[in-house]
Amino acid sequence: MGAKPIKPLFPLILFLSIIFFLSACSTPSWLPIKKGPPHQAKKKELLDKEVILIDRHEYVKVLNPRASEGGNQPKYLYVPVDEYLAKRESFTSPSVKSDRAPKALPAGTPLSPAPAPEIETVTTSVSVLPDSSLKKKVMITHFDDHTTSAEEALGDWLAEKLVKEVTRRSPYLLTVDYRMVMEFLGKRGSSPSALESPETLRTVSEIFGIHAVVLGELTGPYVFTTKGARDQDATSSAIIKIEMKIIDTFSGKILNSVSAQNAISPTKERGMFADERAKGRAFDLTLSDLSRSLSGAMDRLEWFCRVAKVDGESVYINAGKLSGLKVGDVMDVFRPQKPGDRGEAKGKIQILALFGLDASIGRMIQGKRPEEEDLLRFAGREGT
Repeated sequence: MGAKPIKPLFPLILFLSIIFFLSACSTPSWLPIKKGPPHQAKKKELLDKEVILIDRHEYVKVLNPRASEGGNQPKYLYVPVDEYLAKRESFTSPSVKSDRAPKALPAGTPLSPAPAPEIETVTTSVSVLPDSSLKKKVMITHFDDHTTSAEEALGDWLAEKLVKEVTRRSPYLLTVDYRMVMEFLGKRGSSPSALESPETLRTVSEIFGIHAVVLGELTGPYVFTTKGARDQDATSSAIIKIEMKIIDTFSGKILNSVSAQNAISPTKERGMFADERAKGRAFDLTLSDLSRSLSGAMDRLEWFCRVAKVDGESVYINAGKLSGLKVGDVMDVFRPQKPGDRGEAKGKIQILALFGLDASIGRMIQGKRPEEEDLLRFAGREGT
């Protein structure tokens, strides 16, 4: 009689043992809790998809649903990863044969050799002036800080103020986030001190489309205060000196070196916190001179972008809407052989579509097949 209650428990114990064994080996699909961080689940969904980086953002290669219409429609499109994951049922994505990591553009895997094109004359549009709406990209680094106070760190603050001043003054300059670029370079083993090296300048030009890098250092501010009988009677003036150089990423040469120092009389302030207001006035005056010098140097710099990827007849470009490109624009293609040299004129590309934050798709309309990292310069706008 006492042994009978044990029998019903045996199947339950066996069932729990099986559950424990299965959960120890792997997580069954029917359990509500999944192991692993969310980013691993995202990778699984993209495991058999071609994911590339264009202008620092991930895109998934999909078939263009309008390709069957013919004309100038490209066979493939690239959509942002988040958009693809949210609406992947509506996209048809060609699968890749093996797992591979996201490919950074324009430094991608070499393409298979294309059949040698027929020899033809390539005419370049050297007489066409760049369209005034095209925007150049500049990266303003954090200034080396030689301040008068160990508690103050003004280099970062100055760089941020200069970014705002340049953006306000020139609508045709795009500033690139310095922290983001340095994080990328850090993963490659580069340090901020290597920003002037030809290799680093070439990298930021090819990957981020940056036309110029701004380096600088500041000394001061030096504050001169005259005390009065009361705090309200105190007067203060300030001087700050800033050294700045603007480097062309394509040639590696210094476009301009600027030494700016404000006049002391316009910074005179009276009353409470006069010293702080005088320092602020000194910064504003000096930054105004710096932004004018930067805008002038960038105006003299020729606009360019690069081929990010070639996929069949489609040419993917690391510039688009933000840079001021429009559908129908024509670009001259060059193969640079050395820093600062355009190199061989190869042909022409016409813009078919804009996508992402600042990328576009074009097709060859004249000349040889382009290659990744080829240089593109504005040739003309459709209808002009």
